[in-house]
Amino acid sequence: MYPALAVLKELTRIHPEVEILWVGGEGGMEAGLVKRAGIAFKEIPAAGLHGVNPLRLPANILSILKGIKKARLILEDFKPDAMFFTGGFVAFPMAFAGRNIPSLLYVPDVEPGMALKALARFAKKITLTSEESVQFFSDPSKLIVTGYPVRPELSQWDNSSARAHFHIPAGKRVLLVFGGSKGSRSINRAITYHLRELLPSMEVIHITGELDWNEVEQFYKTLPVNLRDSYHAYPYLHEEMGAALSAADLVVSRAGASALGEFPHYGLPAVLVPYPYAWRYQKVNADTLVSKGAAEILEDNLLMQALGITVKNMFNSVGKIPSMKKAMSKLNRPDAAQKIAEILYNLPGGTL
Repeated sequence: MYPALAVLKELTRIHPEVEILWVGGEGGMEAGLVKRAGIAFKEIPAAGLHGVNPLRLPANILSILKGIKKARLILEDFKPDAMFFTGGFVAFPMAFAGRNIPSLLYVPDVEPGMALKALARFAKKITLTSEESVQFFSDPSKLIVTGYPVRPELSQWDNSSARAHFHIPAGKRVLLVFGGSKGSRSINRAITYHLRELLPSMEVIHITGELDWNEVEQFYKTLPVNLRDSYHAYPYLHEEMGAALSAADLVVSRAGASALGEFPHYGLPAVLVPYPYAWRYQKVNADTLVSKGAAEILEDNLLMQALGITVKNMFNSVGKIPSMKKAMSKLNRPDAAQKIAEILYNLPGGTL
């Protein structure tokens, strides 16, 4: 969702005459964020098929058929000149209903899932975060490697202003910990378990997600008073997420697609903990960053025993953090949003 918003904001900045409609799934979490960005929003029924319980398949197929019908009505009313997809099963009804309308597909993760591979057959052009994604597509003439489009609001901070925002003393090392927009219970519990050994030598910014916020609040009250000022816990950050990323020297996080763009944007070394209970895309993302010397992997089942020592070893290993920072910075593509916006605007067969 965030890469798409970054592209659409850039598109309207360069070409303010363009009219945009966002179509999402019924009851999806994106509606509020999209409307907050000033973009018109409509929703359609949608459901997945891959890995679904066979008992649910008939209902999911019916939902897809209803989604295609509603997508056709939306397209007949809005009459778009081009369509832009970033994946997810909600995109399939729109792509199928609008298969004769020129479309652009953006692939955020290194390895595309089944939904993205299905959408690829409808797309005129396919933009990729990473060179490593090329191998997963059969038609290289469609492919353009652009990098990951970073949200513009993340660039409003530098290291000095970010540290001042969190009241972090000059010279202190800063660890950022978060598990994505919904949070990660295993990461949250591991960092609180190890905080007493970490806080004497570093500041910790911890973004918990809403799910575990009450638990973390209660934990904060058990910390010794002399450690509390070094622990900065929040359920969620919006525009201030840029401050957290800019202030940090090292991040512990899941390995979603944003790790491929936001961490390079800040040259931020990472300890990546791929989510173990879903398809392998996070593991592939993490492996890619590790292969570049920009990150290390810590398996989810080792968090409780190894998180503390892993972080301390990285900070205490001479030259390791600077070397990883340099490697991560080399992956930054600051013009990704602009490139994708221009490709979309000039899509072959379109009339934008």
